[in-house]
Amino acid sequence: MKDIELWNEFVTKNNIVENKTFSSWQFGISDVQADELSTLVVSGKKTATASAHILYELEGEEIPKEGEYSIILNSKNEAVCIIQTSKVYITQFNKVSENHAYKEGEGDRSLRYWQKVHEEFFKKELSETGLEFETNMNVVCEEFEVVYKS
Repeated sequence: MKDIELWNEFVTKNNIVENKTFSSWQFGISDVQADELSTLVVSGKKTATASAHILYELEGEEIPKEGEYSIILNSKNEAVCIIQTSKVYITQFNKVSENHAYKEGEGDRSLRYWQKVHEEFFKKELSETGLEFETNMNVVCEEFEVVYKS
């Protein structure tokens, strides 16, 4: 299903008449990650994510806001669910909490696992813009809930 089709179904079934908008995106930097992470979201195991704050600045994008909707896509750009952001905060990478790591739902859900995979992820992502990973860099932590599934 395409993102606009899922969105139209969601607003119709929920009688949303306000002019709400959404963004569509995939998790991760590979097809495998996009599918694994979107499956975790649909199952309810993944209810949080984190991203490098500096990339929002470089790309001129606003950080997510509470109440915003996003459509999560799989590796084939198919819409799998709609999430709504419930909490956003900025903290340093080395100060991300065990609670946040658990909510990300990946691996054994430990902070150690989160730090390992996110350091690898951020190193790759930042290197594409000529930046280097630092343990005290700011990350945008976002919590969300699934509000509609395809």
